[in-house]
Amino acid sequence: MTGFGRSTLELPEKSISIDLKTLNSKQFDANLRLPPLYREKEGEIRLLLNTELERGKIELNINIDKNGESGSYQFNRTLARQYFLEMKNLADELGMELDQDVISTLARMPDVLKAEQPALEKEEWEQVRMAIVEAIKKLNRFREEEGAALEKDLQKRVSIIEGLLVKITPLEKKRIVTLRERLTKQLDELLPQESIDKNRFEQEVVFYLDKMDITEEKVRLKKHCEYFTETLALQESSGKKLGFISQEMGREINTLGSKANDADIQKIVVLMKDELEKIKEQLFNIL
Repeated sequence: MTGFGRSTLELPEKSISIDLKTLNSKQFDANLRLPPLYREKEGEIRLLLNTELERGKIELNINIDKNGESGSYQFNRTLARQYFLEMKNLADELGMELDQDVISTLARMPDVLKAEQPALEKEEWEQVRMAIVEAIKKLNRFREEEGAALEKDLQKRVSIIEGLLVKITPLEKKRIVTLRERLTKQLDELLPQESIDKNRFEQEVVFYLDKMDITEEKVRLKKHCEYFTETLALQESSGKKLGFISQEMGREINTLGSKANDADIQKIVVLMKDELEKIKEQLFNIL
């Protein structure tokens, strides 16, 4: 499920901003962008996100803005001296003199001037962790608002399927009569009346109509719709379960379509399939 959360933290020497966003995904997939100071806490952050957000494609970005602090640096004199000797030897070989800029050149050489990395204080980490938790809470509120809208949409579409199911019942009686008349007409066209065994014909018609009966499919589809609605109302995460129920609904609708053998019922089945596809699309956005 998509969501966004942001929090900020003001410390004496720096400002910290935390941006957290999620996109829907079947698995937990976290991408963390952390300053070097907080990288030792990456495992703890991942566990926190997995516990609170469960799953999704998650991006966490922590940015530090220092409040005018110049920072402390370490000058590697031994390495700078080695660089200087090499430069001096090369200058002597070429018959050149080193100018006054040699110091600034040495300072730019690899590993000569390094910024010292301060240790992460326990108190600072606790504050940063609470800021991450705050961003998670804001993201979850965003998810809840989106989830409420999705719930209404899903309830509406399941109700439409249930309403379409009701419309099939009056069409069944007409369907049976139509099928019987069609079979009788076809038999009359193929065989003379005196050669037809009426009792055997009635038995075959009953057998044929029994194989095309859709009562069980209607009952199961209605039960699946009710179970879907009950599951949707649960407080805990139920996206996967709803996905399984929608698959069962699809099986019953497909069977209705294959056994219907009636144009009017087929039209209703097509409408059901359209609503079910919309339900499945929305389920991709639910935890």
